[in-house]
Amino acid sequence: MTIQAELRYLSQSDLKLLGADHSNAFVEAIEEGLKLHANHEFVQPLKPYLRWPDAPHIADRIIAMPCYLGGDNPIAGIKWIGSRQHNPTKYEIPRASAVIVLNDAQTNYPVAIMEASLISAMRTAAITGVATKYLAKKDFSDVSIIGCGPIAQMQVKTLLEQYQSIKTIHLYDLSAVAADKLITQFAPEYPQVKFEIHPSAQAAVEKADVLVTCTVSDAPYIPYEWLKKGCFVSNISIMDIEKDVFVKADKVIVDDWDQSNREKKVINQLVEEGKFSREQLHAELGEIILGQVCGRENDDEVILLNPMGMAIDDIVCARWFYQAAISRDVGTKLPLF
Repeated sequence: MTIQAELRYLSQSDLKLLGADHSNAFVEAIEEGLKLHANHEFVQPLKPYLRWPDAPHIADRIIAMPCYLGGDNPIAGIKWIGSRQHNPTKYEIPRASAVIVLNDAQTNYPVAIMEASLISAMRTAAITGVATKYLAKKDFSDVSIIGCGPIAQMQVKTLLEQYQSIKTIHLYDLSAVAADKLITQFAPEYPQVKFEIHPSAQAAVEKADVLVTCTVSDAPYIPYEWLKKGCFVSNISIMDIEKDVFVKADKVIVDDWDQSNREKKVINQLVEEGKFSREQLHAELGEIILGQVCGRENDDEVILLNPMGMAIDDIVCARWFYQAAISRDVGTKLPLF
């Protein structure tokens, strides 16, 4: 093996050239990452949150997400993702930004650095995309999206690209402008799909075969009674679902138990109150993908996925694009010395 002391830098434009503007690569990579997780072929320390006194919102933080991935092409890496809630209104820039650094697993030398806000958003949507295959009703038609910002845009993009059964996208956002913008983005490309804005979160949730939360809420507001039979909930934004849903749902699934049971999120609160436990959890998602645990078993089950988001997700996607960049010689090579 030839060791080269250089970095390959991949901009967002480079990533799009390699296919990052479509969900297929992310869905493929995320499914592989979840299998590696279920097979314990990874090392993933609990991610630290960096916060300081003048950053009061739950979304005001920088997170370090390191991971080693095994399998056929072992690699290590870290995502460094910063977020400030006031960025869109105060500076007219996206709320979150990120970079990923990849390291060769044999030398531990850095081999790539890439823009990661697109990867971060699309890999989160790919989790919903993969989970929907195993946890939603077959041929579901109605998707409800709560929150219509950048996170929601990627979720809608992935679901529409992956599932032709979708007939209606139900939307709710505190900002009517955000909902209108989302419709403008997708309606021309998907004329067969109806987009409907609802006057309340409840009205949108009650229509859902698949419900995706895409907000920055710091307090739960969606109770079990709003969910119709057979609903699959992808609780992407973590804090939207009331505690009673975790207790009453037929199946509660996470991506990683240790990651989920921390930071005073709802699962952690329930555990500390003695109302939920690892034994009450149905499965981690990778176990279902590998067939070790069953997913949906009938059309009436209410199934809740509570994915905290793992470094595995970012690094397995970054590995996919790094390998694609090498094979197609895409990106900018930067000398280390």
